[in-house]
Amino acid sequence: MTTRTRPGRPVGQLLRDWRRRRGVSQLDLSIEAGVSARHLSFVETGRSRPSPDLILRLAERLDMPLAERNTMLLAGGYAPAYPSHELTDPELAPFRAAVRQILDGHSPSPAVLVDQHWQLVEANPAVALFTADAKPHLLAPPVNVLRLSLHPDGMAPRILNLPEWRAHLLARLRQQAATTNDPILSDLLEELRGYPSGDDVVAPTSHDLSRVVIPLRYRHGDRELSFISTTTLFGTPLDVTVSGLAVEAFFPADPVTTDTLQALATPTAGTG
Repeated sequence: MTTRTRPGRPVGQLLRDWRRRRGVSQLDLSIEAGVSARHLSFVETGRSRPSPDLILRLAERLDMPLAERNTMLLAGGYAPAYPSHELTDPELAPFRAAVRQILDGHSPSPAVLVDQHWQLVEANPAVALFTADAKPHLLAPPVNVLRLSLHPDGMAPRILNLPEWRAHLLARLRQQAATTNDPILSDLLEELRGYPSGDDVVAPTSHDLSRVVIPLRYRHGDRELSFISTTTLFGTPLDVTVSGLAVEAFFPADPVTTDTLQALATPTAGTG
């Protein structure tokens, strides 16, 4: 089990920065946390040392990531409240089994498990549809699925609606980076912004699905496949590692895609 540390900044400064990032006034936060605005002001200026219970209450009201709650506890001179296990630790065995069941049960449609930085943790065999033509340097661990998706050596040349799919992924990443204040995500966002925008791609307009959601429209051979994507998070996590994980799953959006996925999953009979 590991914990993250970020030395140097007093707990009051961390609290003030997160409060401002969330756009919450001292008065509003004090009311929500059940503490006087005067005391909250003293905590932020360093004139008063908050208890671990108060730190956790404030962090919860500010919807801070679990890792950042640990950082604020450490800055206040307290032990972290949330463990950070490795996925291979025995404590996470039931979680690994549940993930495997989700991924296997989703076949023959693609599904992946990613961490908080969009690095690939696990995948089912159907993901080979997306990785088949990617260059080796994008498939060397750790694989970042957003980089794989938008890099010109990855999936991007086969994404028929690249401009809108790229805009969708960048918007998600931008929101995640702002919500978590994670510098790794901010750096990734800047990197992905530098990739070709795909504005020269003219997507077919035969589908009405884009009026409901933004689909992933992907070229496979001479076929256009269309997918609806979903994101599954794990409820009420108390572990830093688990709180950052998500299952990204793709569902066929039309009969052509359904038939193609079934055909790809059906073993070809050998000849004797």
